[in-house]
Amino acid sequence: MRLPFVLLLCLALPARGDVVVFPAPEGGGRELVVYSSLDSPLARPLIEAFQREAPDVAVRYEDLLTGEIAERVTAETDAGRATADLVFSSAMDVTVKLANDGYARPVQVRGAQDWPGWAGWRDMVFALTFEPAVIVYHKPSFPNGPPDTRAALIDWLATAPKGAVGTYDIARSAVGYLFLMRDQEHFADLWPLVRAMGRAGVQVFPTSREVIEGVNAGRLRLGYNVLGSYAADQALRLPDLGLVLPRDYVVVVSRVALVPRAAAAPDLGEAFLEFLMSREGQTVLAERLRLPAVSLEVSGKDSAAAMQEALGARLRPVPVSPGLLAYLDAASRARVLAEWRKALESHE
Repeated sequence: MRLPFVLLLCLALPARGDVVVFPAPEGGGRELVVYSSLDSPLARPLIEAFQREAPDVAVRYEDLLTGEIAERVTAETDAGRATADLVFSSAMDVTVKLANDGYARPVQVRGAQDWPGWAGWRDMVFALTFEPAVIVYHKPSFPNGPPDTRAALIDWLATAPKGAVGTYDIARSAVGYLFLMRDQEHFADLWPLVRAMGRAGVQVFPTSREVIEGVNAGRLRLGYNVLGSYAADQALRLPDLGLVLPRDYVVVVSRVALVPRAAAAPDLGEAFLEFLMSREGQTVLAERLRLPAVSLEVSGKDSAAAMQEALGARLRPVPVSPGLLAYLDAASRARVLAEWRKALESHE
């Protein structure tokens, strides 16, 4: 059951997000606290699988926006308070910055020595998934299929109905901002695309879920740069929702995890991280949550290895590295957000 937690930690700290508590199956006095950007209904199979291995551990799962996770960990640590025992976030750059700024602790977990080199940094931050950005579309609106390259999308936007396209609000979504920055590296006409979306009355949202809901209901005809994991899960249930991997290139991000320095129970955070990196945890991510697995031990269509074999050079994965910090440079971010607002608002 998803319960809104409405009390404030204190006036100096950000408000808590929605909370779901998973009681310990066999009782017990220990509680693992997780701050995560993964919706709690999707996370349930993962937590229940962990609790089968640790039946005396309760899990307090706080569902937050990616930026809120970093704010909470930073504010709580700086205030001398305990924070989450594990952070699990889709915002790679923001999470690496937490570690770089001293808010994470090195961990020693089984499997780390066999983890792909691109998927970990300093024994603190580990990539756990391999998720493409996709285009989602309202099937009845595209009987011949949607635009499947960014150039084709620009052409479609020229005659699209007002308000028919949606995407992330990059000012509120860290993963949305990361997608835009990667686009800027790989697509020379990014800003003409953003201006075309602005002329078409683009609607922006803080989460993929809201874009997907709008597309499925027909309020939007197309959503750009949506996390493929959410889209694939919903497309199996919603007959009017389609998705396509762009033919020009596919940005791939990962959900990453770390154990905060100020964790109240760092041993539980490490135990959950170790589970997430294990064959069983990666299999649950791939098969139950439909989040493609990083581990080379996990095969099948929902894995990084299978995706790389199928898509090859079209993939543009983001490595876990300090290079991500360049996206968070304050002056650069201010310029990007100003250009984004100008491109969208000039056509209102």
